[in-house]
Amino acid sequence: MADDETLRERFRRNASGIAATTVTGSWLAALLAGFDWWLGFMLFGYVVIVPVVSMLFDEDDEESVVVESETGSVRVERGDSTERDAATGDTADALERLRTRYANGDLTDEQFERKLDRLLETETPEDAAEWTERNREARSEREAERDRDVERER
Repeated sequence: MADDETLRERFRRNASGIAATTVTGSWLAALLAGFDWWLGFMLFGYVVIVPVVSMLFDEDDEESVVVESETGSVRVERGDSTERDAATGDTADALERLRTRYANGDLTDEQFERKLDRLLETETPEDAAEWTERNREARSEREAERDRDVERER
């Protein structure tokens, strides 16, 4: 039974990759076999099948969390449960899950370090609100710079 559960977990973790590989293999086989429907299947597969499988199975998709602060509520975009837990105050549990995922090989060194930094930056709701505001300001500055570059090119 333990092996069956492990297989299920592996399938769930890799469902998007399996779907993308299946779609790619199918349209490539149809192309090489001379079927006319390969292009339609490729488009349908990448536009519908792969995103639906990703939405159904991927737990690391971005989700939003509302963090209450003294100044009001702030929407904080988060990429996985580790970061959501940091925003809601479950730092110890989030850190333990992060360590477990790293130990299991689910995260690369870079991913682990990035998520750990973000977790520590957003340890309290106030920290999360500050982190969100900094990112919002940085994004605004990048967009303004991009707009200036576009204007210069004209």
